[in-house]
Amino acid sequence: MKHPVIIVGGGLAGLISARLLHQAGIDFLLLEARNRLGGRILSADATGQPSDDGFDLGPSWFWPGMQPAIGELVRDLALPFFPQNSDGDVVFQRMSREAPQRYRGLQQEPQSMRLAGGTGAIISALASCLPKASILLEARVTRVALSGPQVEVRFVDASGAERSEMTARVIFALPPRLLESTVSFSPALDAATVRRWRDTPTWMAPHAKVFALYDRPFWREAGLSGTAQSMVGPLMEIHDATTASGKAALFGFVGLSAEQRKAVGRDAMIAASLQQLAQLFGPQAGTPSATLFKDWAADPLTATRDDQVAGGHLTPSTQQWVEGEWHDRISLAGSETSCSEPGYLAGGIEAARRAVAEVAGGLVKSPGDTKLADDRESKP
Repeated sequence: MKHPVIIVGGGLAGLISARLLHQAGIDFLLLEARNRLGGRILSADATGQPSDDGFDLGPSWFWPGMQPAIGELVRDLALPFFPQNSDGDVVFQRMSREAPQRYRGLQQEPQSMRLAGGTGAIISALASCLPKASILLEARVTRVALSGPQVEVRFVDASGAERSEMTARVIFALPPRLLESTVSFSPALDAATVRRWRDTPTWMAPHAKVFALYDRPFWREAGLSGTAQSMVGPLMEIHDATTASGKAALFGFVGLSAEQRKAVGRDAMIAASLQQLAQLFGPQAGTPSATLFKDWAADPLTATRDDQVAGGHLTPSTQQWVEGEWHDRISLAGSETSCSEPGYLAGGIEAARRAVAEVAGGLVKSPGDTKLADDRESKP
């Protein structure tokens, strides 16, 4: 057994898990199905490719005062951040036959913060501190099986070859619903666990974002904040997405369901969004230098069939996520499993800390090994 712990998923929770294990001197192998790290954290350039100075197609904001875990992590990694722009008036679009109305903006409380370079800066910083040989991209896990005191993890690598690794413990750092849908277990999970995983909504999965990029944030010159609310659509909530480096953009959450978006099509969706932005912010908004569109419901490494319809809000719970024969062999670390902030970036950190504490407590360690610090004292 080369690795006492295997982590499945290279998003924030997976990388936090890897960092804690690495700091504790516990060997691990991280398997990520995508060709990049980050999961639902994706900061992209004007062409849609991952970038160190990009636009956030996934999560954009964090609140260090309300969510100390993410605040600690950002400070620990020495990542610069800045407030979401809220200076200026907001626009409200109530009906298609009425002109949009302009209202005085209010100061956000608490203030939303964004990372310089995009949220992907967290991913880059965490990955840089980990041994490259312990991370394997384009490794899609398909099956786990108990084999005596060990767990066999089977996966398909970048070449399409089937491979397997033996380990003592597995941390699944991905949404429970996606895990239940894509990985088979031998012996099978009990019915109650399957039902709970399947019934847990995957954060971000039903949603889509449209970005319009410009040469400058002209709406600010007109005294607008870039914030708009619409009951008309297709964009229902719009914000200023201008980067810390000055790359100007507006983005909006699409109000149509995943099924409706699929029927409309990407190009028509973008065209309708630009027409709406022109109505809200003036004709300049209708002629961007580039556009970006990310439909998370169409991403098979994020969403399942059950995610095509928006689910309810995630509710914090202290109930165990794994029962029966698998209880002492696997731990769940996806943000959805957080006991305090399910679905948020801070939730991924909390869930990873808990999972690593479970794993470290279950490993048989030799006297010379480094002990894992108490979770209450360890930094993310």
